[in-house]
Amino acid sequence: MKKRTKINWKVLIASFVAVYFSAFIGSLFTSGNVTSAWYESIRQSITPPNWIFPVVWNVLFFLIALSLYIAWTNSSKKQKPKLAIFFGFNLMLNTLWSLIFFVLKNPAIAFFELIIFWVSIVSIIFITWKINRNSAWLLFPYLLWVSFAGILNYLIAF
Repeated sequence: MKKRTKINWKVLIASFVAVYFSAFIGSLFTSGNVTSAWYESIRQSITPPNWIFPVVWNVLFFLIALSLYIAWTNSSKKQKPKLAIFFGFNLMLNTLWSLIFFVLKNPAIAFFELIIFWVSIVSIIFITWKINRNSAWLLFPYLLWVSFAGILNYLIAF
């Protein structure tokens, strides 16, 4: 029989607060701009309907927070600072992309920022894989969605 582990509610709540706080900041840059004339003029034919984005992103943010929680609770004291830095940097890049793309209206710079953003996701997957593979697997939908966003961003910018 598998040993049941007790939920660390403090870490679980902190993980969700950190991730959804970042999501909230990013949404401030995005929400009013997805219906703008500028965005509609550059929107690609393969872009999903606007209502898809908040649904997908909420699922992804849930998975990211869960991944962070699992990695954090299964990591050593020595691994925790690395996790905090990499997840924090990734969430900052996630928010920054929205600012560059939607507020500054600069798809070309946003695309180059997205490359760094994508690499940060891959890095987190590698880091969490060594700690707990379930944590890493939870990040693959995030990687796939950001890859698709990268294709859309590229088509718009170039």
